[in-house]
Amino acid sequence: MNNIRLYAALLAVTASAAAITSCSDDASADAPGAASGVSSPYVIATTVTGSNATANILTSAEALEGEIRPSGLVNDGATYWVFHGRKYLYALNYHQGESGTTYSYVRNSTTGKLEQRAKEYYVTRFTTYGLYDNYIMTTSSGDGNAAWADPVTGYLPQSFKVSYLDVDNETFTSNTVAADGNDASVADKGYICENFLGNGEYVTLAGLEQVGSKIYSAAVPMGLSQYGCQQFTDDARTQYKWVRQGYEDLIKTESGGTGSGAYDKDELQWTQWPDECWVAVFADKTLKEKKLIKTDKISYACGRNKSQYYQMVWATDDGRYVYVISPSYAKTMADTRQQTTLPAGVVRIDTSTEDFDDYYCNLEQLSPNGLMRSWYIGGDSFLFLMYDAPITSSAKTANRLAVFNASSKTLTDVTGLPSDVSGFGSTPYMEGGYAYVSVNTASGYPAVWKIDPATGAAVKALTVNGATTVTAVGRID
Repeated sequence: MNNIRLYAALLAVTASAAAITSCSDDASADAPGAASGVSSPYVIATTVTGSNATANILTSAEALEGEIRPSGLVNDGATYWVFHGRKYLYALNYHQGESGTTYSYVRNSTTGKLEQRAKEYYVTRFTTYGLYDNYIMTTSSGDGNAAWADPVTGYLPQSFKVSYLDVDNETFTSNTVAADGNDASVADKGYICENFLGNGEYVTLAGLEQVGSKIYSAAVPMGLSQYGCQQFTDDARTQYKWVRQGYEDLIKTESGGTGSGAYDKDELQWTQWPDECWVAVFADKTLKEKKLIKTDKISYACGRNKSQYYQMVWATDDGRYVYVISPSYAKTMADTRQQTTLPAGVVRIDTSTEDFDDYYCNLEQLSPNGLMRSWYIGGDSFLFLMYDAPITSSAKTANRLAVFNASSKTLTDVTGLPSDVSGFGSTPYMEGGYAYVSVNTASGYPAVWKIDPATGAAVKALTVNGATTVTAVGRID
């Protein structure tokens, strides 16, 4: 299967992007990237919509300024565009309940043009991802091996499913039995995530942040699976081992729900312990040897959209600290017993002790609006994707950006963006102390905007004339 097609193939789809240009005349030769040795080092992932179809196009740009038109490789798109260093770009695909096909891209050392590499990957269903050395790692939680079934109920324990994409060697491995990435069972009991925190609940991971040889990850309690819920302390099976007293009515009596909200009979969905945050410090990429640390200053640390768990654990450039951010997602739970009483906040881990220090910031004192995602910009600055209303609002929309400064404990709204923002790219690109963000609008063409973390001011940097959306921006030298 050849997924590399020249831009000319798009002419059959739409005439709106027929002009093939790399950058407008007003792109400065001394703009960031000009000294890289590659004439157009920046890569912009775009979509172009014609009368009958939509095409995804990877477009190269000389600089992050001026205007360009979509021109380059037509591709299948991606759930997440993941840049690994400034050498590789991966179209990481997530498909609900099944594997997704992933491709990668690299610069041709002779021509300097972007090209798709030959290898395809069928990555196991994942709920979070991260980078570790030369790997892109993905994880999720799912049913363990059939041999581990409870002898009475037959229910299976939950376990971590971990995948590794080696970006240099173009290999894919996982801890599942299936080698093709299908959602198969785990053979190693070291990955069982039942009773992970000592309270009987299983967890999923949110974020995989490398510090030295270790990985810091938020351990998000998911409640009691069928396996964990149906454990008892007596032979008559009348005294639950892990169900809190007074919570028995939360056990599901039948299966139901849809998508990421689906549940099974005999499970207790969502955590019984919403007023605490746990972080796992894994010894290495195998995720088998760990240290668990806890704070009761914030609730669990993850943003969430459907079945994706967004990273809220970020290491500073020097590796001295790991900041842990909680949007207090547990405030949205339907039952008051599962709602956190803690405000959205930020705490910090001192990596020299691998424990929380006394740092704390109450985010709700800085803004009443909820937080969906976060990214580390550099220094003491973080970029937040904010809702336009509190996290408990049923009508909230994630259409705002803000800069959080950890040292001053300030939250500054990003100003200057269009009033009709319809969405942002999945990951900002950081360069020269600035954050470059893909911004899509209800009117006009999408663009890459440059944000100054010191002031929160945003200015339009690069317009993609003729595109429908811009989904990612990054750099490959």
